[in-house]
Amino acid sequence: MKDYPSEYKNFSLSAPKKFSFPLDVFDPWKDRPALYWTDGVNDRTLSFAELKLLSSKGAGALKNRGIGTGDKVLVMLPGIPEWWEIMLALMRINAIPIPATTLLTSKDIEYRLAAADIKAIIAAEEDAQKVETAVNNTSVNPILILVGESNPPIPPLVKGGKGGLYGERQGWHNYTEERNSSDTFEGERAFSSEPALIYFTSGTTGPPKMVLHTQASYPFAHIITGKYWLDLKPVDIHWNLSDPGWAKAAWSSLFGPWHMGAAIFSFYRKGKFDPSLTMEILQKYPITTFCGPPTAYRMMVKEIPASQDFLFKSMRHFVAAGEPLNKEIIEIWKERTGMYIYDGYGQTETVNILANFRCLPLKPGSMGVQVPGFSVDIIDDSGNTVPLNTEGDIAIKIKPERPVGLFKEYLGNPEATAKTVRGQWYITGDRAYKDEDGYFWFVGRADDV
Repeated sequence: MKDYPSEYKNFSLSAPKKFSFPLDVFDPWKDRPALYWTDGVNDRTLSFAELKLLSSKGAGALKNRGIGTGDKVLVMLPGIPEWWEIMLALMRINAIPIPATTLLTSKDIEYRLAAADIKAIIAAEEDAQKVETAVNNTSVNPILILVGESNPPIPPLVKGGKGGLYGERQGWHNYTEERNSSDTFEGERAFSSEPALIYFTSGTTGPPKMVLHTQASYPFAHIITGKYWLDLKPVDIHWNLSDPGWAKAAWSSLFGPWHMGAAIFSFYRKGKFDPSLTMEILQKYPITTFCGPPTAYRMMVKEIPASQDFLFKSMRHFVAAGEPLNKEIIEIWKERTGMYIYDGYGQTETVNILANFRCLPLKPGSMGVQVPGFSVDIIDDSGNTVPLNTEGDIAIKIKPERPVGLFKEYLGNPEATAKTVRGQWYITGDRAYKDEDGYFWFVGRADDV
């Protein structure tokens, strides 16, 4: 984007009657690289065409297991290539993925089983036991699908015996084996208003809620995220630090980059965040754009010597989201790397709605300005906009027309859904003020004020 005022004035986004992210967005990129994956020892590159084949066979295997349109599937996988493959496979059959972090406990899984009417759970071996514990504590009987190798091969007990097989675990179906032997199913389009995926909120202020997104509100509307704030092009390689179970992964590790034909970079490593290693990776690989939480930047900036400029191999754009990024970190980062960090804002319930853009003057510490496609303002308790530089609720205008990139509802919780509406506004639950240049400045959660 080169001319923000013109783009904001003229841009509009309308969902097609029917839509399929795999068919309409992903598959047409064909032989371009889609995913660069490494664990630091093994590197793997998959093109859009290769992932199309794998996910189409995966879709066929899941259909053969009786999973189909509208079925809710808990996907609890680490950042391995199969996560992307399976998310695409589920979208091809119009099932409803429920991405979940592997940090969930058995009690967390139990809660989701009870709340969401889950048809199947897809997990890796390392999380199988806590899934089984959760299932045994409920009356739900989901299909259990295992990804990866469950056990090392067992040697034959007698001469001529076959021994044990990879991926065997009682009560589980092996995804890789069934995918490999399945026919392909490339998918079919659904109505844009139909359910596409569900995220559970963190539950910091009460029981987790189910955020229901339609085909339009996340898979389609994240073109806004990829085009403007992430500023992605087909030549880019984008690395996002988010865990696959969080909604931010949908923003920057799935929909946003692939809308723009950019490749996704993923570094898989267990354990705590390592800022030194992260800086090494940014030096070693041809990554061009990067997204991380402010906490990561605060740790990474300490790895840059104050006495010399730090040059990245290919980097051209840094963005941050998830919490406020303070002015000091942005200024130190710019001083030592020559590059700014562009903060952005949104929610599990939305795509990117506020952002700092490369074509505008950066105000370090701000949330940025309205993203094209959204009318965002600060309002009071009566739903009236407040004067500039006055604290109030961050709100999105939803009347007379609801913007595309906004969730449908909190599934099964109409009371909570209703509380997000104040007149013609959707209330985010965050508070801020807006300055005379249209930049928003975060104050805090409404619950905490």
